[in-house]
Amino acid sequence: MQQTQQREVGERISWARALIFGVGFFFIAALLIGQLPSFINSEMTSSSLIGMEQGLLALAFVSLGGFLVIQAIVMLFDPKPVVPPVIFIGLGVILTIVGTVLVVWAVVTGNQTFPNATTNIAPVLGGKFLWFPAAAVDLVALGAIILFVGVAWAFYGFLARLEQDNPDRSDLGATPAVRVMLVLGTVLLIAFTLLFSFVSPDGFAKIINPTCAASVDHGCGWSTGLFWVNTIYNLILILAIFCTLGAFALRLHYLMRPTRKNTMSGLYAIGVNLAPLGAICLVAWFVLYPFTGWLHSLPGLGPFFTVCARKSAIPQSCAFSQEGGDLIGAIITTTTFGLLMAAVWAWKTKRNLVIIGGVTITVLLALLTLLTHVEYDPGDPYQATIALMLCGGGLVLATIWTNVARREFAVVGEKPLGCLGMWLLVGTSLFIYIAAFALFSLPGFHDTETNIPFSPGSIIGSKSQLDALVVAIIIGALAALQFYFLVRNRYRV
Repeated sequence: MQQTQQREVGERISWARALIFGVGFFFIAALLIGQLPSFINSEMTSSSLIGMEQGLLALAFVSLGGFLVIQAIVMLFDPKPVVPPVIFIGLGVILTIVGTVLVVWAVVTGNQTFPNATTNIAPVLGGKFLWFPAAAVDLVALGAIILFVGVAWAFYGFLARLEQDNPDRSDLGATPAVRVMLVLGTVLLIAFTLLFSFVSPDGFAKIINPTCAASVDHGCGWSTGLFWVNTIYNLILILAIFCTLGAFALRLHYLMRPTRKNTMSGLYAIGVNLAPLGAICLVAWFVLYPFTGWLHSLPGLGPFFTVCARKSAIPQSCAFSQEGGDLIGAIITTTTFGLLMAAVWAWKTKRNLVIIGGVTITVLLALLTLLTHVEYDPGDPYQATIALMLCGGGLVLATIWTNVARREFAVVGEKPLGCLGMWLLVGTSLFIYIAAFALFSLPGFHDTETNIPFSPGSIIGSKSQLDALVVAIIIGALAALQFYFLVRNRYRV
């Protein structure tokens, strides 16, 4: 009698789902190994360390904010919850109000940073407040992270309150609420990208208020045409971010609910590691200027790692040399590369930890992109708008990844890959890479190089150049078409 070999189905995964996992890890690798070290190197070697101060503080905000949200999830949804949900609901509402008020006040009054040029509080080493120079603290970034923590606490507190009266702990999958928020957020991001490309904020501002179009118009105060256009544009993006963030948070809740005993410890481990990272960044922000001055005073070693423009203004006129920036960049790159390799090694034995950690880090990197570029820069007036767009895009990726992770190893088909399947897989991956290359060319941040030209305002505005957008749309559409056939053919690994 012919014996049939029993197949092992535990490790099976469709190629479509595997591709989404691969895209997620590709973006994490691009940001952790490429963008983050490049950003820190650029800020360390710039003419002033103010950008480095704000970057360190943004890293601390994101790390500590992520730690607070994860701690709330652990305390609310642990198999043995220790905190009543009403406490987090109340605290979340308070923090949401405080964060919103701080952001609105800083934007409307123009007091986005502290200290300002006129501050004189216990100055040391030529600083405005202690040794801190002007604009060392971004109040909008602080208000944004307080708002994020408050909304997350209230949201998860409300979910925990609902669970007290509902014994169901099954994974509901992509519920209508998740789909509506994800689709709405994605549509808003796409529509805004097209609006931003064809109607630039400065061109639209001249139509709304021709006499006071720009934010630097004298005698117009803060109520200029550009202020109102940026407010309208940013509100659209903020709505998109809250929709995608809500879809991710709800989907993550459903994903973890049936297996909390296996996933809660991994989420707790991520939160525990975020806390010391935030503390290190906070300490580095606090001692950066005194440390730079002390390092520069060391004979031989100091001048090699630091460069100071004026001997009468140390450390205020100091920055790190290229050698110092390369050293720190190499340390960060090596550390993040080691973490990614550890994730590959732990994929079989600690799969839940890798999945939960991957989607969580994606969300934190999206928020970090926003907080490190939220300050208004006269040399790049679109910086905050582009940062909002990229933040929303990162949240969409995290939500899709979380949706796929529900039954990632279910048997979805028996069709072997074959020649056509191989082309669909390789071609889709190539198109995604090119489209991502074009997408990362949209921002004109001072710390990144624009690979494909992009400048908004092809209908209303000036100096329009939409090469990056055209490449992203065409190649992205081709990637979506090939991915559709990849899903339809139900190829298995």
